[in-house]
Amino acid sequence: MSVSGANSTAAQPLESSESVETRHYMFLVFLMILNIMNFVDRQLLGSFANYIKPELGLTDGEWGLLNGLVFIIFYSAMGLFMGALADTLHRPRLVAAGVGLWSALTAASGAATNFVTLAIPRMFIGVGESVLTPTSMSMLSDRFPTSRMGFASGFYYMGVPIGAGASMLIAGYLGDAIGWRNCFYLLGAIGIGFAVIMFFVRETPRRKVPGQSEEQVQLSVSGLVELAKTFWGAITTSPALLLTILGGIAVHFILGAAVFDQLWFVEEKGFERAYILQVTGWIGVFAGVAGNLFGGIGGDWFLKRTGMGRPMFLFWIMLLFLPFNIVYRLVPGDSLWFWVGVFLGWFQLGCFYGPTFSTVQELVPPSIRASIVAFYILTLNLVGLGIGITLAGYSIDWMRAAGVVEPYTWTLLVFTILSATSIPLFYFAGRRFARDKERLYAAQS
Repeated sequence: MSVSGANSTAAQPLESSESVETRHYMFLVFLMILNIMNFVDRQLLGSFANYIKPELGLTDGEWGLLNGLVFIIFYSAMGLFMGALADTLHRPRLVAAGVGLWSALTAASGAATNFVTLAIPRMFIGVGESVLTPTSMSMLSDRFPTSRMGFASGFYYMGVPIGAGASMLIAGYLGDAIGWRNCFYLLGAIGIGFAVIMFFVRETPRRKVPGQSEEQVQLSVSGLVELAKTFWGAITTSPALLLTILGGIAVHFILGAAVFDQLWFVEEKGFERAYILQVTGWIGVFAGVAGNLFGGIGGDWFLKRTGMGRPMFLFWIMLLFLPFNIVYRLVPGDSLWFWVGVFLGWFQLGCFYGPTFSTVQELVPPSIRASIVAFYILTLNLVGLGIGITLAGYSIDWMRAAGVVEPYTWTLLVFTILSATSIPLFYFAGRRFARDKERLYAAQS
């Protein structure tokens, strides 16, 4: 498989053609594979919850910190910095460095013996993983026209459900066979191999919006001060962009709390740990991939058909799925509605990424696309996941100490309802999208 880019780094017109070369699709596949590795390594800790937590004697609060703020603070803060670097430096080599770093630290996590020795590599894994998405989305926006960015973003983000599902399958099939520590060592070695491949990928030529001069493109990638001013102007002048970001944060409240799902399945729903990992892993892969394709392709179709932004497409999906997301937390594990809820939860997660990441890129100048993606990731993780994981962990500890029956169930239900605040935010973002995009193109012209 060839993953090389073009030799020239000159800026190319963004909308000169709606066609996409085969090599760009191949590069998209390669980036998606890296994203799978990203989420396998990231979710492996949560997948092995019923192995690692009792072995190391961790509380739910400590488990929430390991999966939450310990990882997220470094991941989010460095992600914004890496986004700025991606707007100025050689992007494939930047990705190669990030992949190599997180893979080495994943292997190091396998040697942990307590909270501290697991927390230290988790901190710096976040630094490595913060490179991938802002840099990858920046390169994809230079290889695909805006009319296809929903598909490209959705396809790239198939790495989320496939990676998360694969981490469960690894834990379910290999956890008892070779142990959780050897799984961490193995995945670290595989990731370093991918880093070597990425190092030799050529840079992608940077494109421009219609009417933007070559001088504007060169100026925008030459100075971080100018980049910061452009970035702040985009955030403050586009309500659709701000509402999309806020909606994404709300969605991540429940995604954060869901780090306790495997513990919930075993301790309150009565499943055997290897069995439920295998079943939810396969559901996650297939439902998540279906959701990514539906969200990416469907979001593009919806935008073309209605003229309203892709966030409006998400509004309808999340509104329809909300009753199922609530009910499946309350019914027994052998109920049909329980399994319907598991499937729709993964499907909805897949639908989320393509529409929102393509939206935030379409509403800013090309010179800051990597930076806006990094900022978006920062808010999703630091605020959304940070609140969801950390508060959920301490909530479970508090409920258990207070004698509350089924503390996992009630905590997850509360965070499901909190995440529903994203529904009106996506509605108003979709209504405002076209107006804000026209303003951006007029300003760039």
